[in-house]
Amino acid sequence: MYLKTKSGRKIKLPTPEEERAIQAGIDADSDTYELSESELKQLKRVETDKEQITIRLSREVVKSFKDTGAGWQSRIDEALKEWLKMHDKAN
Repeated sequence: MYLKTKSGRKIKLPTPEEERAIQAGIDADSDTYELSESELKQLKRVETDKEQITIRLSREVVKSFKDTGAGWQSRIDEALKEWLKMHDKAN
């Protein structure tokens, strides 16, 4: 059985036997548990004003930002915002 995503991608769902094996593994792991209804309600969806896109950048740019560590994509965003401020035609 397959599940079709919004993008049209097909994902093969586990068979009932595979699902039982997965659940047995989960049950055997003392660090995992199923959240209760009240715990699920406490979880909040993270809202963001960012849009996920695909962009091609030079390897040099990507490597330079990645080399700065975690948060490198946010630093690219900040660099582009700074560029916009410097190139604002109203100024």
